[in-house]
Amino acid sequence: MLDKIRDKQSEAEESIVGNSVLSETPGTLEETIQSARDALITQQQVDGHWVYQLEADCTIPAEYILMNHFADEIDDELESKIAVYIREHQADHGGWPLFYGGDFDLSCSVKSYYALKMVGDDPHDEHMVNARNAILQHGGAAHANVFTRILMAIFEQVPWRAIPFIPAEVILLPKWFPFHIDKVSYWSRVVMVPLFVLCTLKAKAVNPRAVDIRELFTTPPEEVQHYFRITTPLTRAFLILDHVGHLFEKLVPQFIRNISVRKCEKWFTDRMNEEHGIGGIFPAMVNVYESLIILGHDKNSALVKQARKAIDNLLVHGDDQSYCQPCMSPVWDTALACQTLIETDAHQSENATSENNSAIEIKRGLNWLKERQLSDEPGDWRIPCPNLEGAGWAFQYSNYYYPDLDDTAMVAWAMHRTGDETYSEAIYRAAIWVDGMKSKGGGFGSFEVNNTQYYLNAIPFADHGALLDPPTADVTGRCIALLTLADKIKYEHTITNAIDFLKKDQEEDGSWFGRWGTNYIYGTWSVLTALELAEEDPQQAYIRHAVSWLEDIQNDDGGWGESNESYYPPRHRHPNASTSYQTAWSLLALLAVGEVNSEAVQRGIQYLLDKQNADGLWDDPDYTAPGFPRVFYLKYHGYTKYFPLWALARYNNLKEPPTKS
Repeated sequence: MLDKIRDKQSEAEESIVGNSVLSETPGTLEETIQSARDALITQQQVDGHWVYQLEADCTIPAEYILMNHFADEIDDELESKIAVYIREHQADHGGWPLFYGGDFDLSCSVKSYYALKMVGDDPHDEHMVNARNAILQHGGAAHANVFTRILMAIFEQVPWRAIPFIPAEVILLPKWFPFHIDKVSYWSRVVMVPLFVLCTLKAKAVNPRAVDIRELFTTPPEEVQHYFRITTPLTRAFLILDHVGHLFEKLVPQFIRNISVRKCEKWFTDRMNEEHGIGGIFPAMVNVYESLIILGHDKNSALVKQARKAIDNLLVHGDDQSYCQPCMSPVWDTALACQTLIETDAHQSENATSENNSAIEIKRGLNWLKERQLSDEPGDWRIPCPNLEGAGWAFQYSNYYYPDLDDTAMVAWAMHRTGDETYSEAIYRAAIWVDGMKSKGGGFGSFEVNNTQYYLNAIPFADHGALLDPPTADVTGRCIALLTLADKIKYEHTITNAIDFLKKDQEEDGSWFGRWGTNYIYGTWSVLTALELAEEDPQQAYIRHAVSWLEDIQNDDGGWGESNESYYPPRHRHPNASTSYQTAWSLLALLAVGEVNSEAVQRGIQYLLDKQNADGLWDDPDYTAPGFPRVFYLKYHGYTKYFPLWALARYNNLKEPPTKS
């Protein structure tokens, strides 16, 4: 297990049915909860918050190495440790997957191979031969995604005609134009604007060791053309426009180009977010850093140093290997840890002592969160909502331009559960902000309002299919929970419309799609727990349909599991080995609709009891969530620390009346 580079991220890293409770040795459930609770508390940071590693696939550490070679800032010692990490994650198929146990991914494999070759791995070594063969068997590097082809163009491995036409002049387009920067999601925005600069100026990497990857192409790389899969008449139309743009690019007056580039520069420097980085996400940070260099900024300038520091803050170091996180999740981790400890405190047996109470830790965590609630800071969310007062929370330590509705709802929900008047104003303000961020149709997106210009996913640049931030069931469920708790009468209309959205969004099998967790299990948990708080009758047909689905997909060992492959159509759900966190989500969902004595719940609880480690926690290798479905996945290391405990404590509180509120 890797240790975090920063102190802030240190991590101590037979049932029966009916009215009877789980068959167990007396005290087993209580002891399991107590040991898990104690372990979670030991991982709280000095200032009160929790933060765990957030791991992605090998794309991010590979891009870190390539960034160093772009800027001629090679760090052989660090890069050799990152190379260890990349090699260890190579799969049996020869390439690199997007998540543990996943299929071969061409773009991730190309970047990983290139990074290893950069640090000196011999192309004749067995692992490099296996990777190269796998890449060639899948069409070669020319068929990688747009972001990978842009990187290869920057490193002069393919000509610039191999990438879509994305000029800086896009920043000048009027709002009524079919494409405008404000019409895409926040993550697309912060990645694209600095990328406009890199592509317009045709950035050239220093690449001091002149490393190439010609062997990864099935045809000479200099002959590579723009590759884009045409799936609809709309994508064909956009591709024609793309070709026209390439033809007429030379006609753009230089003064217009200069204005466009400088406007892009001002746009992203305004949003650099101090040492936390633009958007709080690695891909955007790297694009900004490289753009500043291409624009002629001195590497020793405060601005460039700030951009670099934001990236290096994401590094995680171990004794023999290192990797780079895609971002950090302290607000999310802290809110969920507090939710879990609140649940463990909701039930105290007659033999409980003051040592079993987590009130101090909860208070410290929520106070840390309270200090980070936003107010009048600038933010892109204000563009469609100029009269709405800010009151959200970001996902990261700082990301004030882009507060997150999901985090905001979870934080305020946890605060409400304490009954502490100290948090009343924060909850009140958060509810107003969340209500003001609802989209048409009743649903809620994560960062944007009405971000549903789906035609934009057909543009050649958007081959990842994740350009937008439309309303989703999981975020909508969380917002229902907050608004119900804050003032059910005041927000009755919003809550009713949101529930109607969820009814329409339910899948045929009874589940809900989970945009920010894997996947249908996560979405169904998010919805059913919200419907409980909204006091929806759990006997309604649509809720029972969801219960039946959860019961049907339970594994023989009593747990639940779902692979990230479930994001790939037409496989609606892809069964997987049971995991502690997905079992916890399923249990929390079933408990929310009154299934405490069901066989499914009893078996699920036993699974968690059986799988607890000696340190009081749980371990799973699987990646827990998508960043971009089908393109980029995440592993929240905290999910095995708090979700299983939350489910066990919730069960413990419901199986008999609690002794205190």
